[in-house]
Amino acid sequence: MQDLVIRNGLVVDGTGGAPFHADVAVSGHQISFVGEVSERGTREVDARGHIVTPGFVDLHTHLDAQIGWDSMLTPSSWHGVTTVVLGNCGVTFAPCRPGEHTFLAGMMETVEDIPAEAILQGLSWNWEHHGEYLDELERLDPVVDVAGMIGHCALRYYVMGDRSIDEQPSDAELSQMVEIVATAMAQGAVGFSTSRNPGHQIPDGRSVPGTYAGRRELVEIAKAVGSAGGLMQSVMNMGDVENELDLLKDEAQYARVLFSHYTGRTRSFGDKIEARVSAMREQGLDVSAMVIPRSSGFLMSLNSTLPWQGGSWDALLARTPDERRSAIRDPEFVASLIDHAKKHEPRTDLSNIYYLGAAEKPDYVASADCTLAALADARDEHPAETFLRMSAESDGRALFAWRALNRSMDALAAAISSDFCLPGLGDAGAHVSQIMDAGWTTFVLTHWHRDAQILGLADAVRRLTGAPARIVGLTDRGVVQAGKKADLNVIDLGRLNERMPRIVHDLPNDAPRFVQHAEGYRATICSGKVVLENDQHTGIRAGSVVRHSGATHG
Repeated sequence: MQDLVIRNGLVVDGTGGAPFHADVAVSGHQISFVGEVSERGTREVDARGHIVTPGFVDLHTHLDAQIGWDSMLTPSSWHGVTTVVLGNCGVTFAPCRPGEHTFLAGMMETVEDIPAEAILQGLSWNWEHHGEYLDELERLDPVVDVAGMIGHCALRYYVMGDRSIDEQPSDAELSQMVEIVATAMAQGAVGFSTSRNPGHQIPDGRSVPGTYAGRRELVEIAKAVGSAGGLMQSVMNMGDVENELDLLKDEAQYARVLFSHYTGRTRSFGDKIEARVSAMREQGLDVSAMVIPRSSGFLMSLNSTLPWQGGSWDALLARTPDERRSAIRDPEFVASLIDHAKKHEPRTDLSNIYYLGAAEKPDYVASADCTLAALADARDEHPAETFLRMSAESDGRALFAWRALNRSMDALAAAISSDFCLPGLGDAGAHVSQIMDAGWTTFVLTHWHRDAQILGLADAVRRLTGAPARIVGLTDRGVVQAGKKADLNVIDLGRLNERMPRIVHDLPNDAPRFVQHAEGYRATICSGKVVLENDQHTGIRAGSVVRHSGATHG
């Protein structure tokens, strides 16, 4: 008798091959058979009319802090994700000497908008080295699997102290860093991450450690990572793209390389990046990119970021959500808000702030007539009047999205359908009061496959499963095959949607964050256990810490 049988589904197996109808049997943590299953299962899931896919692999999260107080790893686990990778962009919590955790928490706050106090209170800090950090994550009993990379910022600070921010290491310090990375890989790290974006800063305004690291430093680290079969993850300095791509090429001589990609307002920038990376790949170098599969930026609403700042707008922001809803019904206070807005520039171009809606489903691809500027023009209102009116009419639920990144859907379509680039970069766990892109997996299936028909079903699923699993070196998952890990999704594709992002106060100290549910996930299975059923957690936590296949510890 099988532990679990998923019957009558359309299997999309994660390889890119044609979907096929079959049953999927699970015994213990593994898929035992794919085909017509005659035996009964202790548990059965009817997948008739649904697709059956591998669990999704999210390579770019910042759940490093949140896992300390939310082992359910929301919102990722609401969107079919069964493996999350922590430790991106160089900002990590290990290695860390006693007393250094305040620096790392402050850096995570300024770079990723995770409150430092929540980090300091929500984590045990009961570790020094990366392997000990992974041990601590294991004790948190996560709902789905967690893998971790060692970050350049923590590594440099551990070895060089304050000199790590502005100076280059001595030969001895570089040797120590390489040795620590090699040890972290042996203890289970799946790779190494770094940020070369000068905008990623520590609280005093200086760029994070590693931003200006020399080429030799990163190549020597790549040698250690590559010899262990690990991944080099990088955020490039987009102001110096040609040199950054040269550096990635040098790293790729020794290790797999993954970098964060952003499209421009036209296809030209993405085409330029693709040409360079394609040339590397033709030379046999394993270089890939990830891009957010939709426009991304601040979410604006009565309960989060406001389009204007200063004066009465700051006074509004200082109030509780209930007080804000009352305040925008006070004609005198509303008049002061509008008067201030007429005299001061908004945070950003109002023609680039799009209305997401106020109901259940956000509209991420709204046309230009849905911008705050256009909506105001249509009603012959000042945009501040429009924002306040719509907020009052919806009892504060009206939500707007500032499209800061990836504004061109044409450029995005080219990127995510290319060989070198995968959808991702949802930043789950980061920028928690500003953005919400953790539902990107659902968006790939609903928009890019089902609605826009840019990606075929098999290819869309491959880009969420088998392809990212290969990049991070996880050979036991990402495909629906006998002998592979039983991480699976059963999805009602016709009903699948993201729900509207909303603010909750569930961080330590009741700090706010955006969350986003989904609908259409009949079941999500991790290690053979149903962890989500009909879009709701079952309470089962089946995850573990995934250590690199070459690890000798844990």
